[in-house]
Amino acid sequence: MAEEAKKTEEKQPLPKGVILVGKKPVMNYAMVALMQIRELGEITLKARGRAISAAVDVAQIIAKRFLSGEVEIKNISIGTQTIGDPPRNVSTIEIKLAIKKK
Repeated sequence: MAEEAKKTEEKQPLPKGVILVGKKPVMNYAMVALMQIRELGEITLKARGRAISAAVDVAQIIAKRFLSGEVEIKNISIGTQTIGDPPRNVSTIEIKLAIKKK
C-alpha cells in the first residue's frame, strides 16, 4: 500500500512559467524569473513555509528593480497544505506576474 501512495505522489513536471521558490539564494530565482517572464510574458512564483518571504522578495525584485514599470502583479493567492506524518499545516503562496499590455 505504501508503494501505491509513492507512485501517486511522484513529482509531475512543472508547466512552463511556474517557478518553485526554495532554499537557494533569492537572486538565483530572480534571474530565472526574469528570463521566463521575458520569454513567456507571464510567470507564477510558488512557495511554502519559510520560502514564502523569498518568493515575495523575488516578485519585488522583478517588479521594482529589474523591470520597473513594465511588470504588474496580477494575482496573489494564499493557502494551507497538510503534509507529513504526523500531519501538519504549512502555508503556501502563489504570485502571478505579467508584463503590462501597452
